[in-house]
Amino acid sequence: MESNPVLLESKSSPINLLNEMQQLRLLGHLCDVTVSVEYQGVRAEFPAHKAVLAATSKFFKEVFLNEKPVDGPRSSVFLNEVQVADFASFLEFVYTARVEVEEDRVQRMLEIAEKLKCLDLSETCFQLKKQMLESVLLELQNFSESQNSEEEGAARPSLVAEAEREPPDSSLAVPGHGASPEGPAAKSKEK
Repeated sequence: MESNPVLLESKSSPINLLNEMQQLRLLGHLCDVTVSVEYQGVRAEFPAHKAVLAATSKFFKEVFLNEKPVDGPRSSVFLNEVQVADFASFLEFVYTARVEVEEDRVQRMLEIAEKLKCLDLSETCFQLKKQMLESVLLELQNFSESQNSEEEGAARPSLVAEAEREPPDSSLAVPGHGASPEGPAAKSKEK
């Protein structure tokens, strides 16, 4: 008697795998490449794993897959015009699928994601920028609406005040204020 196949799937395994790879990287264990970055004279080196970089970045995948066997495996990659803090954040993102950066660095992270062809980081930055823009637009709309309501509120009392200040037109005199109920035409008939 055959039994039906069942699916064994771990929801925590991808997270655990990333966490373990991050720990190995931070401790410098099993790292097989060093990425050197330099920006305006500031330089730093980051040990990493080729497999992680190639899996998350088409740029690194192309670099590592296009290595010539004569050269042997590449153990270092140099990136010019990449800020140290930005590459550190990039590495944290590819090893953990999350990174915390200041709002003003989101555009730079998008640029590094595009330079290194990291689709996940690029999409994440794009979505965050979209949310930030929508938030700003909503604040502007709320501000505009509050300004309009304040202007309308301020305009109404002044119109009423002007109407009260104007002397009544003699042709529209109200009875009891020196005019006869019949109005000006009635006076001319009496004469």
